[in-house]
Amino acid sequence: MKAIDDFKAFLLRGNVVDLAVGIIIGAAFGSVVTALVKDLITPLIAAIAKQPDFSQLHFTVRGSVFLYGEFLNALLSFLIIAAVVFFFIVRPINMLIQRSKTEPPPDPTTRDCPYCLSTIPIAASKCSFCTSDVPAVA
Repeated sequence: MKAIDDFKAFLLRGNVVDLAVGIIIGAAFGSVVTALVKDLITPLIAAIAKQPDFSQLHFTVRGSVFLYGEFLNALLSFLIIAAVVFFFIVRPINMLIQRSKTEPPPDPTTRDCPYCLSTIPIAASKCSFCTSDVPAVA
């Protein structure tokens, strides 16, 4: 029974559940991005380039057929998906994160001596450089 309890504790740990949720969401999101590229962006490129499919492009050397068109299709799909993910997901999320960063600047730990302009600790009552008494910071 200890082994089952250990297995149950392992499955219910936060990082295992988070990882499972991330994989499921990632797979669902992948199908959305693939559909966007296949159904919207690729036909748009086909309308502009007048050739939607490069899979028939090939050349033959001594009886061996090289289907470089398939490679072009895969490369183009990768570039389109990467661009869609970058411009429609990564950049907007980075901008939102940047906007939400409104932490105040840290409190200063030093100040300038009013007499010799040397940098002294903020709580100092006497300048360690010119030995002048410095007024307290309000």
